[in-house]
Amino acid sequence: MSARKPVFNQQVLYDTTPLPASIPPVKEIGATSAPLLSASFFIGARCRPYNDDFMQCKTENHGKGEIECLKEGRRVTRCAASVIDDINTHCLDEFRKHWQCLDNNNHQLWQCRKDEWKLSKCVFDNLKLEKTIPDAAKGQPPVHLRTKPIYAHYPILRDRGQPPFGKAIDPPSAQAQADAPSS
Repeated sequence: MSARKPVFNQQVLYDTTPLPASIPPVKEIGATSAPLLSASFFIGARCRPYNDDFMQCKTENHGKGEIECLKEGRRVTRCAASVIDDINTHCLDEFRKHWQCLDNNNHQLWQCRKDEWKLSKCVFDNLKLEKTIPDAAKGQPPVHLRTKPIYAHYPILRDRGQPPFGKAIDPPSAQAQADAPSS
């Protein structure tokens, strides 16, 4: 047995070192992992230029750019917070249903596709942001639009009185084009 007694410290530690004046302050997003995962593709769609600037800064500083890249990091945080705020403003019910589904299903996206489709449609209609998966296979429906997921606990069914789903659903942008009057 060890002679050293365990010491438990329950205090929250704060770094009191002030940041340089050249770095603008930013409010944290304040969201847990489920809402961030639910909104992640939309954050990626709107904030790509800021993310690219931040990653370029980190690359140029060989991964040691904590202070040097704070300004770019703050821009990424501000952009992500604006996306979350916009989704909360325009699509709160769909957003809440989707992230609560993710929270209840261990963050497994394929368990929450029906709620995700509703959220994607709302976000596209109101914010014109669409979920796209980088490097997805061409000529096949993207994984998030497939109606028969392999690993889902239960099949994705339509609401009562509607015809069954086909192999995949159309993305919101294709649905908007189909609904638009032809000129």
